[in-house]
Amino acid sequence: MDTAAAPVETPPAPPAAEVTLPSRRRMRAEVWIVMGLSLGQTAVYAAVRLIERYLDTTPISGQTTTLNPSRSSIDVIDLVRQLLTIGFALVPVALALYLLSQHGASARRRLGLVGPARAGWRDLGWGAILAAMIGLPGLALYAISRAFGQTVTVDTSGLPDAWWAATILLLSAAAAGVLEEFVVVGFVLTRLRDLGRSPWTAIILAALLRGAYHLYQGWPMALGNVVMGLVFGWVYVRRGRLAPLVLAHWTLDAVAFIGPELVPHEWLVQLGVA
Repeated sequence: MDTAAAPVETPPAPPAAEVTLPSRRRMRAEVWIVMGLSLGQTAVYAAVRLIERYLDTTPISGQTTTLNPSRSSIDVIDLVRQLLTIGFALVPVALALYLLSQHGASARRRLGLVGPARAGWRDLGWGAILAAMIGLPGLALYAISRAFGQTVTVDTSGLPDAWWAATILLLSAAAAGVLEEFVVVGFVLTRLRDLGRSPWTAIILAALLRGAYHLYQGWPMALGNVVMGLVFGWVYVRRGRLAPLVLAHWTLDAVAFIGPELVPHEWLVQLGVA
């Protein structure tokens, strides 16, 4: 008699058709929780900051906002705090992926993060196209809105002249791309569609959220981000892949963060962005 234990069979994962969504009440709660912990909270603060800017005695055109500020006068502590800030900023992304993976669902599959190598190359191409489509008009919008006195000066780096500064700026750009696209498009837009919203309703609501958390720069730049959100949302709904959006966003922010350090200051002045 064979006394060896019989192998334990693992039941197969349910096919995609059998994946069930959470209740509508739960999905609405998930959206509010993720928003309250991430970009929804940022949007509220940005709206209050915009009101504060217009109430300030200094015109909005004379005000400055600094992205990627230094966090300590001690070099090594500044580096550690920069890395911690980037790391903790991505926790809402982990939460969003976890929530999208409930009841046998695959978040990677739902967001189009799977596929053959050629799909990755297409994602790269679409990312470059989107970056060009958004980047050049965005630069023009910033210069025009500055000329009309409705946008603050955006200082893209407040980091010290340290050996790690460029790396932190690139990591910060990557984190922003991942956070915003995974949360705004990957989670919010997806959940809105799960709740029965039409594709364009979901795209518009997600785009308005994107614009809201950029209000701290001034209303023209917030409006520009709404347009960016409409384009990104449409591409995502049509293609069903999130990677091109993340790649495009990272490219835009990387150029914005690193560019001013590489381009001569006189050029930036001539372009109206310095």
